[in-house]
Amino acid sequence: MNSRKWVGLFVKTLLIGGAAGLLTSFFVKPAYYTNNLDPFNGFELIGVVLFFLGLGFVFSVISQTGFFAYLFINRFGLSLFRTFWPTVQVLLIAFVVFDLIYFPYTGVNGDISIVWFILMAAAILAYGWIISEIKARQTNRRAFIPALFLMVVMTAIEWVPGLRTSGTDYAWLMIIPLLACNTYQLLILHRLTGSGKSDGNANQTTSAKTSTKKA
Repeated sequence: MNSRKWVGLFVKTLLIGGAAGLLTSFFVKPAYYTNNLDPFNGFELIGVVLFFLGLGFVFSVISQTGFFAYLFINRFGLSLFRTFWPTVQVLLIAFVVFDLIYFPYTGVNGDISIVWFILMAAAILAYGWIISEIKARQTNRRAFIPALFLMVVMTAIEWVPGLRTSGTDYAWLMIIPLLACNTYQLLILHRLTGSGKSDGNANQTTSAKTSTKKA
């Protein structure tokens, strides 16, 4: 990946994070907007928009940092565990899904039903599973587990500051941009590096044409 592609990836991911953070704020913090619409206060309204847009930018940078950490971890895991690395990743995914239920539930001292935390963890796992399936179809089946590891484990690690805040507003404001940015980076990476199925198909086509000519 050259510097031009890297800058393009950074800028596009930044914009996706900002847009996701801003859109999420409409549902999570609607009072911030309605209070400045009646009576209308344009200056304050612009300030609110810029605040949540900037918050999305910050979460995007966290996502990008985690994404490149994931690339390093994946390479390190392959060199250390070799053929056992997929199994290790599956165990880590299971451990993190359990943590997403257990620690937040104990943190609220039973004030919120554990069912909500189970649904939250299941939703993240289900979303990660869908995105990983798309990644595997676009590249190869071996990409499924590493993709799921990114979408569940790395996203959960990046989400820790949001989980530590009181209430759920900023947890929602953080998880949506993180998922959006991680999804984009995961699905665009093989296109930027030229490691998708299209390359393999192109090589097969070229080989077929060469064989035909020889025949």
